[in-house]
Amino acid sequence: MEVASFPAFDLNSNEPLQHQIHQQFVSLIAQGRLTSGLRLPSTRKLSEILQVSRNTIVLVIEQLKMEGFVYSQTGRGTFISNDIPDVISISNTQKQASKTTKPEKRSQFMALSQLGETMKKLSVSSALTLPFTPGVPDLKHFPHKIWHKLVRQHQDRTVLMGYDDPQGYLPLREALVSYLSLSRGVNCKAENILITQGSQQAISLCSQILLNEGDMLLHENPGYQGANRAFSTSKPFVQPVPLKNNSIDVDWMINHCEKLSESKIIYTTPAHQYPMGGLLPASDRLRLINWATENNKWILEDDYDSEYHFNHKPIAAMQGMTKHNNVIYMGSFSKTLFPALRLGYLILPDELIRPFTVAKSYLTGDLPLLNQAVVADFIMQGHFVRHLRKMRKQYKEKFLHFEQLINTVLKTKVNIIAESAGMHLVIEIPNINDVQLKNKLYEHGFGSSALSSYYLNDEIKTGLVLGFANTTEENRMDLVELLDKIL
Repeated sequence: MEVASFPAFDLNSNEPLQHQIHQQFVSLIAQGRLTSGLRLPSTRKLSEILQVSRNTIVLVIEQLKMEGFVYSQTGRGTFISNDIPDVISISNTQKQASKTTKPEKRSQFMALSQLGETMKKLSVSSALTLPFTPGVPDLKHFPHKIWHKLVRQHQDRTVLMGYDDPQGYLPLREALVSYLSLSRGVNCKAENILITQGSQQAISLCSQILLNEGDMLLHENPGYQGANRAFSTSKPFVQPVPLKNNSIDVDWMINHCEKLSESKIIYTTPAHQYPMGGLLPASDRLRLINWATENNKWILEDDYDSEYHFNHKPIAAMQGMTKHNNVIYMGSFSKTLFPALRLGYLILPDELIRPFTVAKSYLTGDLPLLNQAVVADFIMQGHFVRHLRKMRKQYKEKFLHFEQLINTVLKTKVNIIAESAGMHLVIEIPNINDVQLKNKLYEHGFGSSALSSYYLNDEIKTGLVLGFANTTEENRMDLVELLDKIL
């Protein structure tokens, strides 16, 4: 074996010399340049050839032995393994074939599942934290010092380093029972709560446990894109339900009862319709509950940002308005705390607790305990309520300022759809390519969503969904000025 067989070493590299030599040996064997049965020079000779210490060579040879690339015979020396030729011949044959023939169709055992093939055709939308990106809270005014203090108090607790109840950290579930009972009128016990990895996992579990392929799903139109994507994994038949006064149209469902008889789930955001912002009146909530009960349907109540009503206290959840066991309540901390926390929860009827918990355990296992413990203390020590009260006041000020700017500068160019709630508002802009408009705003450093992308059929409105929570006064003025120039 000659020195020329080895590439030159990079003595200035951060990579250890031993690792470089080992990788070169493996490469030469894989290329077939060191063939099966070839006897290697002694470690002393190799150290002279390569001009490195003998200890380095000995360590390399020992590693190659452990990996099966070489073997030693007492009194005879070290040889390239006999198992290498078959691998090399197959590899070389494949390389030659790839040069002379077209690649053959992938064999059946390499095929993806139907879901996998579907995922290949889709893309993941980027969700950068830009001013006006919908769903992003005011991160600068988050109580960082309090949060970090709670983290420090918990980070050395060994009990939080192991496994836990797959339903979620019990103190967090107990804290949620207390908080949701007072603030949202929710009626549940800790045993009914399942902590999830954000709202997407919560909706995915509902889809996987309650829907078979082809089952009918009633979905608000326009509605939350993330819910539609999560439900799509079960391949349901999605029946769009129109809005009335920017909330789900209960009359439409009742009038089309026969057409909707096979539906299983109604997905709705009654406290603050997403994205149009409407509030479903109490009378319609009760009618919806009664209709769903009489027709054996589940209601998935997404209460994603119900805390931020500016002119009145948060309204009661549908879950607490019924004695029937057919409402699944869903919440998340991504809007009230911060998105990267990735914590959400489901409040489940008794009969769904076991299948949902087992499914979560099988699919994703436990969630990190540290964050759950910190959130539990954040709620129980009163920081959560104080933070919401502070943000509600700030968001109202931002909302009013943004609404005034739009009405003053863009009054003749857009139709503002603004409810006194939430973290975003919608501007309708007729006869415009709102996807191109969204992309143009992105080029200037502003986030947004195209209104048309929230629709489930061809009867769409065009415009923008603009999140104002994570913006400054200057951001809002700059955006309105830019829109005025573009439009």
